[in-house]
Amino acid sequence: MKSFKNHISLVLALLGILFALQVFMVVERSIDSYKENLANNYSLVVVSEKTLETKQLKSIDPLIANMDSLSPDNIIKKLNTGINKTNLELLKLTLPKFYKVSLQHYPSPSELKSLTQALLKNNYITKVETFEKTHDTTYRLLLLFKNVITVFAFTVIVVTLLLISKELRIWQFKHNERMSIMGLFGAPSWLRSAVLFRLAIVDALIASFLAFILFSYISTLPMIAQEFEHIGINVVLFDYTYDFLLMLGVSISVAIILASFVVLGHKEEV
Repeated sequence: MKSFKNHISLVLALLGILFALQVFMVVERSIDSYKENLANNYSLVVVSEKTLETKQLKSIDPLIANMDSLSPDNIIKKLNTGINKTNLELLKLTLPKFYKVSLQHYPSPSELKSLTQALLKNNYITKVETFEKTHDTTYRLLLLFKNVITVFAFTVIVVTLLLISKELRIWQFKHNERMSIMGLFGAPSWLRSAVLFRLAIVDALIASFLAFILFSYISTLPMIAQEFEHIGINVVLFDYTYDFLLMLGVSISVAIILASFVVLGHKEEV
């Protein structure tokens, strides 16, 4: 019963690390997907004295994805207070050219500033409207959310690592007599600690498979999918191959590294 409790303690601790890791990855994917969605809906307005070509703008900055010409008809309609057709045509010729510029991805404030400066260096471009205030607010909210989740995940992982280290040290004390006897007979350190490593690896495997079952179930919940649909993004909550292999690798690595530290600490005490 005590052995079962020890196993449960380590498995739950490892599961906590894997949970924090997966939450961080889902948040990272959500932010990337949201940025992509924002990039599809976000654009600049460029005002030029002469006609511009898409290729010409793309050569200014690789961040530029596409360019569409905006019709001046709406502006002319607002100014149309009895102006005859001939004068309207002349007005069209004198008005500057307006362009809607789409970007490769949602830019950071520094990228946006750099892009604006590069565009304004063109002799024909007179103004660049970036809607900077709205953009900066959205970007900072995304960054704040990501930072909060990162701090949360890091805190959970650090606390859990300390718990795992303590649990492994308890196991070491339980097997201390056997390890000491094997040491008297000249057994190498790795052989004396084989049981500790085996238990750690077995628990890492158990934690990985439990995490696989847990996140497989969560990813199929209709409620979760609906929440992401409301936000307007499509996110892979759990990749059965990549995420599982990553969790398996992390779980086994953490178990082996902490077990190694415990063994080295024991060696120093002897």
